[in-house]
Amino acid sequence: MTTAQTQKLRLGALTALVVGSMIGGGIFSLPQNMAQSAGAGAVLIGWAITAVGMLTLAFVFQTLANRKPELDAGVYAYAKAGFGDYMGFSSAWGYWISAWLGNVSYFVLLFSTLGLFVPAFGEGNTPLAILCASTVLWGVHFLVLRGVHEAAFINLVTTIAKIVPLVLFIVLAGVAFRLDVFTADFWGTPDSGSVMNQVRNMMLVTVWVFIGIEGASVYSARAEKRRDVGKATVIGFLGTLLLLVLVNVLSLGVMSQPELAGLKNPSMAGVLEHVVGHWGAVLISVGLVISLAGALLSWTLLCAEILYAAARDNTMPRFLRKENANQAPSNALWLSNGLIQLFLVITLFAASTYTSLLYLATSMILVPYFWSAAYALLIGVRGESYEAASHERSKDLIIAVIATLYSAWLLYAGGMKYLLLSALLYAPGAILFAKAKHELGQPVFTAVEKLIFAVVVLGAAIAAYGLYAGFLTL
Repeated sequence: MTTAQTQKLRLGALTALVVGSMIGGGIFSLPQNMAQSAGAGAVLIGWAITAVGMLTLAFVFQTLANRKPELDAGVYAYAKAGFGDYMGFSSAWGYWISAWLGNVSYFVLLFSTLGLFVPAFGEGNTPLAILCASTVLWGVHFLVLRGVHEAAFINLVTTIAKIVPLVLFIVLAGVAFRLDVFTADFWGTPDSGSVMNQVRNMMLVTVWVFIGIEGASVYSARAEKRRDVGKATVIGFLGTLLLLVLVNVLSLGVMSQPELAGLKNPSMAGVLEHVVGHWGAVLISVGLVISLAGALLSWTLLCAEILYAAARDNTMPRFLRKENANQAPSNALWLSNGLIQLFLVITLFAASTYTSLLYLATSMILVPYFWSAAYALLIGVRGESYEAASHERSKDLIIAVIATLYSAWLLYAGGMKYLLLSALLYAPGAILFAKAKHELGQPVFTAVEKLIFAVVVLGAAIAAYGLYAGFLTL
């Protein structure tokens, strides 16, 4: 077997990248986060809507992986193929910022959890915690430099390891489940607001726990079999959805909504402690540490891969396409982890900064989702790649319409504040885009892209003034 073949990722590794990316710290805080937003009835409605919306996105990634096999690193390449170079660059740029800022939050949450055993770690942003986080960061960095295939195998192992405590929680919570607790305040407490408001609020929470659904698409170029990319996306999504819904719903039958809403995070620890005693809280804390370690590895891989893929087809500057002897994207990895290190140090002096930027950056990942769904809709309307399979076109069109509307609604639900603030992060990216275009000897923008960039700069200027004047806050 050749070196190139050994570097290819099989279905299990691709699925683990999807699950490992989605299951980070969010699921361990889900009982409290959901109870704070909605009662059991609204939770069930919200999960049903989210399941349909996110499932159509999963099918979109599956369809595009099969219909457009020549497009690698799907979540970014689809925006470029359908809507031009600048939209493609913006998707890659926004996705990358989301990925490395997400890792900053994972490091802080990881050492905050370890603070249960080592009080000197505090809330995860003490000098000792940052020193230890930095050590772990560069340990992961050099692990990935040894090769993507080896790192993906370790990710597979950690993904399996973190699912075990989640399954144990589901079994124990299922035994302790009481229908009378679940049905009490079924439509929320008097302070919860209308059912529709509860549904809207809890659905915004569910979006964050599903980020990572595109993990296999980003690695499409490294897949052993192209069709495995779509399979891994759907299998990973359905498995994660099942875990999320069971953790959330069963918790509502163990403790009342007000009790859950008052728990400290990771709230799964509080629920299991209520059922079996203190060892339950320790078990969940250990599970969270393993989960965060796996998520850190998944997102470190994704950070580097999205920059590398964009540089390989000249959307990013050439220096980011450099690979080392182990076929790991070394320059992209150094840039990503260098910024993570910088922001870890910043959390020492501004504890809330990373959290605020995380919510902002997480909303940015919805832009690549929207363009991917819109591209699936575009090729369906045009009939591209459906010449020999016209019977599948109608089904794929319906799925693409639902996914596009759902993605657009998520962008709208995020609010004008985050659209304006995200422009502050998008605008500087044009420097790298211009450098890439200069290397090709091409004009930086087309006429339409100039207009789009002008809107981005205007949004950034309004956001900057808003922050200065105080009518916008991070």
